[in-house]
Amino acid sequence: MEAREDREARRAFLAGRLAAVRERIAEAARAAGRDHTGITLITVTKTWPADDVRLLAGLGVRDVGENQDQQASAKAAACAGLAPALSWHFIGQLQNNKAPSVARYADMVHSVDRASLVSALGKAAERAERELRCLIQVSLDGTAGRGGAHPDEVPRLAALIAGRPGLTVAGVMAVAPPREPAGQAFARLEPVRERLLGEHPGAVVMSAGMSGDLEAAIAAGATHVRVGSAVLGHRPPAPLPH
Repeated sequence: MEAREDREARRAFLAGRLAAVRERIAEAARAAGRDHTGITLITVTKTWPADDVRLLAGLGVRDVGENQDQQASAKAAACAGLAPALSWHFIGQLQNNKAPSVARYADMVHSVDRASLVSALGKAAERAERELRCLIQVSLDGTAGRGGAHPDEVPRLAALIAGRPGLTVAGVMAVAPPREPAGQAFARLEPVRERLLGEHPGAVVMSAGMSGDLEAAIAAGATHVRVGSAVLGHRPPAPLPH
């Protein structure tokens, strides 16, 4: 009985937080003169258990983000029976050797930033007989270790992705630098996407914005926002079982 009450309390908590984030998205869209239905909320569940994913699915969440393959693959397997099915977004920096695993469950990879990763994902997608939508992660400040390609590298990476069976150029992704106003940083991403669209008309996705800066991202044109703590609360210190 106690476990059931705890689960109901967790569901109520998630429902309230999810509603608040959806309202923030709608308000930001109105302020930007945009239709909020064109903005996809990706709920980032890293370090939270698969049961939270199931609760979120029951609350209407269809897009789930993860940044570590070990957690993501386990949760995707645990939630494979959900209907309608979830779309899994891999949003973290990705090592080439993890590409075969990610290709088995991810629908979109947000962090493609180098030619070797394009090659690894292409080979993995072909073996898995799946289509992976790829976002090119763009560095907005050139800081080493944060991931992301220089804006001038985007056309070359897009051409490599487009040339691989099993991969599709879906758009761009970026993370706002920590010591710069988010809106100022995201404003530099939109021209990169516009240039990409000239060569790849289907590359409409602009993945930008998290819990603390989703409004700035939406004002700059984001089509997808990646929100974790604003929905799920402060993350537990270690991955939880089940």
